[in-house]
Amino acid sequence: MDIHIKVHHPHTNVIGLGDSSSWRVPQLPRYVYMFFAPLFLPCLSPLISVKRLFQAGKIKSAVKCAFIMFSGLATFIYLLQVFSGLSLGKAIVTLFASRSLTTPSYIHVNIFQHIGLPMYSQKNRPPRSILMSTGCLNLNGVPFLDVIFGHSLISCHLEHHLFPHLSDNMCRIVKPIVREHILQNGLTYNEDTYWNRLELFVKEYDTLMVNAPPITHYIGIA
Repeated sequence: MDIHIKVHHPHTNVIGLGDSSSWRVPQLPRYVYMFFAPLFLPCLSPLISVKRLFQAGKIKSAVKCAFIMFSGLATFIYLLQVFSGLSLGKAIVTLFASRSLTTPSYIHVNIFQHIGLPMYSQKNRPPRSILMSTGCLNLNGVPFLDVIFGHSLISCHLEHHLFPHLSDNMCRIVKPIVREHILQNGLTYNEDTYWNRLELFVKEYDTLMVNAPPITHYIGIA
């Protein structure tokens, strides 16, 4: 969490720093990326994490990370076998199936809230208030996502970027105050529904997720 706050938050939608480009997988067709590939995220995440640590030369950390993650997975599988009476194969399938249920929405909210919004060069980045108000979007219309992922990731994402150490409940409480302050000062307060963003990303997938918009289209770049 601290790494995310230190790396992503201060550089929201700044090209090369916090531009969310790591979420793009241009090799995948739109429907595969949007609805099918995320189902495999629980299987791939441990492997990708260990691989990146090895690539960074952090061998000891990679070994430690692999041991902790796979020990945890083994423990969950064992508990499913003991308390649910499942076979090894069924326990593994049940574990990853349960974790895959929300992964499409997890991918969606991470791309919906930043990609497609104004971006800035590292040299011409605006003040923090403008950077956050133009580069973040709150998602409305699906209350159960607030319950699953928390207000700070869904309906109060801008507030979370402005005040990353606030709890979900506090982000929800300060949201009307933040919205009023931003609008009174002539800044942008981005809000949209989950379904509108989903429709947009499916329709404009090539533009948003495959072919980066021309550099001259980015606000804030001279």
